[in-house]
Amino acid sequence: MEKFVDRTKELETLEKEFCREESSFVVVYGRRRVGKTALINHFCKGKNAIYFLATEEGENENRENFKNIVGNHFDNTLLLNASVNRWEDIFSVVQNRENPSERLILVIDEFQYLGKANKSFPSVMMGIWDKILCKSNVMLILCGSLINMMTSQVLNYDSPLYGRRTAQIKLKQIAFKYYHEFDESYSEEQQIERFAVTGGVPKYVELFESDTDIYEAIRKNVLSRNAFLYAEPEFLLQKEVSEIGSYFSILKVIAGGQHKLGKIATALNQPQTSLSKYLSVLTDLDLLERQVPITEENPEKSKMGLYFIKDNFIKFWFQFVYPYRSLLEADRDEFVISKIKQSFIENHVSYVYEDICREKIWDFLGDKCTFNRVGRWWGNRDIEIDIVAYDSVGTDILFGECKYSKNPKGMDVLEALKEKANSVTWNKEFRKEYFCIFSKNGFSPALEEYAKQHENIILASLKMPHENC
Repeated sequence: MEKFVDRTKELETLEKEFCREESSFVVVYGRRRVGKTALINHFCKGKNAIYFLATEEGENENRENFKNIVGNHFDNTLLLNASVNRWEDIFSVVQNRENPSERLILVIDEFQYLGKANKSFPSVMMGIWDKILCKSNVMLILCGSLINMMTSQVLNYDSPLYGRRTAQIKLKQIAFKYYHEFDESYSEEQQIERFAVTGGVPKYVELFESDTDIYEAIRKNVLSRNAFLYAEPEFLLQKEVSEIGSYFSILKVIAGGQHKLGKIATALNQPQTSLSKYLSVLTDLDLLERQVPITEENPEKSKMGLYFIKDNFIKFWFQFVYPYRSLLEADRDEFVISKIKQSFIENHVSYVYEDICREKIWDFLGDKCTFNRVGRWWGNRDIEIDIVAYDSVGTDILFGECKYSKNPKGMDVLEALKEKANSVTWNKEFRKEYFCIFSKNGFSPALEEYAKQHENIILASLKMPHENC
């Protein structure tokens, strides 16, 4: 059973919609396994609710199933025994229920399958909402896990349902700062390494709970041919896109370290213009993101854009599973695990640690330094800075370095960071600079003493930030 973690803002949105005086229409969507159904079920506890899960069966089968669920909910024998050919007849039973003053939640999960079975179903649903449900003291929740279909059927301007919704929730993965709530027994290091594989997908986290050793958990849940996650990226993409091979090729190249559009195109032997559609779809699916140096004033027009895999599990799978599929099919799990152990920390976990630190930097904001933008920075001379945070309407700027390694970090790390900071031209003559170093295994006595004497130096682990800022 998945443990319910976080989702405070999403629950606040749902409660607000539930308390509206008129009917409400909420769209909940997001990738598979991210916890949409768990969120809705948690919200519906103790409330008058009807839950219907649409399937990939035909429209008639779905309508019959929905009829039976509604009939049983209202103990309506007439509806249960009726032969119904119109969806409107079932929703009319909802409208004409015995106690219309009591708020009713009506959930249609995997809504996109109804539109897939009948392309005109969004128009049917529009008529049902306009003529029946909007006047029936109902909270309608349409939920779906195929993002492209939910967008086209419900959210896009050209959808018949456009403009009807009163709220929408695109459910994201759980942030790392809540990850410990899944299992408080794991150390911070264990949490980081697990998060590097599972991301914040509750179902994935649940699968990893039974093994304390991260590599054994990977072997059992990802590398085994019968494992739940062995072919998960294929399942995620096959219903969203038609040319899965093209998308896999792009993800493989990016996972292999090519982030510039030109280099991605060269590696695939394709013109850059032919990749735009694929990159856009992967971005819409929350699997990919285009980043620019955080100080860029016009991100969309920037020529410094780089593409990164956004999803930790997808990134891990394309780095460590996809290249070894032939070996895994031959049951060479142990060999693949040995290869993973050689580079898992340095080539994967350390980069996820940077993401965690960028998320955590917001907790360091205080009276002495204020920021409203946080991200990565890189220049034309292969200079990269893990964290740059600044106040776009002020003068404060922070430069950060993230070190996920065994040894305490010393003054050399700080001096190197200061040198790289000179390459950032933003407000250079008037800014007030701060420097932050995240280190998995602490700091040298010399660096700690230096930080005590300089208020603009911040030394931080994820749990114990220095109190300078």
